[in-house]
Amino acid sequence: MPWDNVLAVGLLSGLIGLAILIVLWPGEKHGKRLLVRWGVPDPDAGEVALAVRYLKRRRLWYPWLYLAIPPVLDDTGPGTIITTLLVGGLIAELLAQRPSRTPRREAVLAARTLTDIVPIWALVLSGLASAGSIVHLAWTAQWTLLAAAAGTTVVCWVITALTVRRPAVGEQRADLALRRRSGRVALGLGIAACAALGWPAGNLGSLLAVVAGLAAFLAVTAPVKRQPAPA
Repeated sequence: MPWDNVLAVGLLSGLIGLAILIVLWPGEKHGKRLLVRWGVPDPDAGEVALAVRYLKRRRLWYPWLYLAIPPVLDDTGPGTIITTLLVGGLIAELLAQRPSRTPRREAVLAARTLTDIVPIWALVLSGLASAGSIVHLAWTAQWTLLAAAAGTTVVCWVITALTVRRPAVGEQRADLALRRRSGRVALGLGIAACAALGWPAGNLGSLLAVVAGLAAFLAVTAPVKRQPAPA
């Protein structure tokens, strides 16, 4: 491709990414709505600011990843969307591992565990979806899809582990709600991806696997109106 065409495509992609970023850029109402949906009623200004920063860390990467990933995967369908969300979430969680400069208002006496962030039943569903897809793909010798399913599983569990390890910041209830959202969304995306990757053939078994994966995704990622107390 001539250099002038490459520059034109790059400029167009950049403008598209910038437009998407402007549309997705969160404000106070987005942060408040997120907290209320995840069990934090009547959040104060500090909690809303925490939620807005949480959203910005993710949405900053989504447009550029969405533009860069299709040529790599040779796919513009649901696989690109899931990959964009997972990679963006992973980057955000890695950046969130830096110690916070803002003081915490509440002390957590006991260290958080994985089950404080994600319920056991969601962890079980994730394990079953991952194991089922990997075993089936190994049995049918679909090695490329097996590698994709295994990689997706690793990324999802790394994100979930990072939500537990992330330094605490702000009010405990908002901090915990955002951790739980990150962990549950990561596992839900992993379940949906493994269901689609594990049974790619267009038959009844594939349809049932995708429907089951979608149902599990909706159950795991459903917002909670009232946050359970930490274990």
